[in-house]
Amino acid sequence: MKFVLAPDKYKGSLSGEQFCEAVESGIRMVFPDAIIIKKPLADGGDGTIEVVKHYLNASEVKITVKDPLFRNIDAGYLLSNDKKTAFIEMSEASGYKLLAKNEMNCMHTTSFGTGELIADGLKKGVKEIILGIGGSATNDGGMGMATALGYEFLDSNGNKLNPTGENLIKVKRIVEKGALKGLSQTKFKVACDVNNPLYGKNGAAYIYGPQKGASGEEVNFLDQGLKNFAEVIQSAFKVDVQSIPGSGAAGGMGAGTMVFLNAVLTSGVDLVMEMADFENALAETDWIITGEGQLDGQTSSGKTIDGVLKLASTKNIPVAAFCGSVDISVDEMKGLGLTYAISILNEIGNLEDAQNNSFKNLEQATYNFASLLKVNST
Repeated sequence: MKFVLAPDKYKGSLSGEQFCEAVESGIRMVFPDAIIIKKPLADGGDGTIEVVKHYLNASEVKITVKDPLFRNIDAGYLLSNDKKTAFIEMSEASGYKLLAKNEMNCMHTTSFGTGELIADGLKKGVKEIILGIGGSATNDGGMGMATALGYEFLDSNGNKLNPTGENLIKVKRIVEKGALKGLSQTKFKVACDVNNPLYGKNGAAYIYGPQKGASGEEVNFLDQGLKNFAEVIQSAFKVDVQSIPGSGAAGGMGAGTMVFLNAVLTSGVDLVMEMADFENALAETDWIITGEGQLDGQTSSGKTIDGVLKLASTKNIPVAAFCGSVDISVDEMKGLGLTYAISILNEIGNLEDAQNNSFKNLEQATYNFASLLKVNST
């Protein structure tokens, strides 16, 4: 039999590679001669950089950039061995993980550091940049990123604006002439799994602003700023960003990348599957085994398992999911297209116990699954 192992990580417990090791061990107890292809995946969110590093055969580049509050930090990105492709995670320079809880306020944060990472890649001559925009602490519409790349944002008096969320409302003119020349020669792909518009009740400020430290009054102010920003962009670039799904991702970074980088927004897991040459690995596959920490109602919203299932359905390959916990109904499971799904927990205990025993429990759950397959095949 042939199995393709295509998990996301179990956050705080198992990496994708460790998942593959446990599942392979469980399978080989029953099918010692099975063909097993390991393709750990990710969806563009936290931890994607480690998975991408494996597939790009990449090395990490470290430089000093500005964090979300304009403080100097060391941040890294990946550069492929042939120096043609860079993978940048926005969260490394502009993520909420860099801030203390009392520092979180997207009125004052910037994506400038992410722009500095992009600029470094351009200076090294890369031909393609893949940008993950999950985990941002910002609501600046990508103004900070663009400023680091040479764009200027001016107020009604012609003064340069500090690129933060609170200043979106003041933008009256965008000056492009100072933008780095490498931008137009570089292909940009952005991992984006939300469809929020830039502004409005389903926009960046209203949906994500509160969790980034904005009060109710500030959310309304930021929303007005994003609307103003969209109007200035429409005037300067003849692009209606509000009509483009995903423009509100990462505090408006979706819109910013489309306008200032001419980027293409695409599913994070689709990008990773492309890097992993995942589709070609599925030839003559009997089962795909996937998994993540929790299988729930969010799984169908651009998560790794959802991406695996969509591709598997086009090839009529059954998919089994081994997860830390399963919180969906049988009907929801059928709707996703899962043939088999199970929580690997063996006993009631606390979260720490569950995480510590994940490898052993996953190995045992896989052994049980493989044993069922063997019985049904005889």
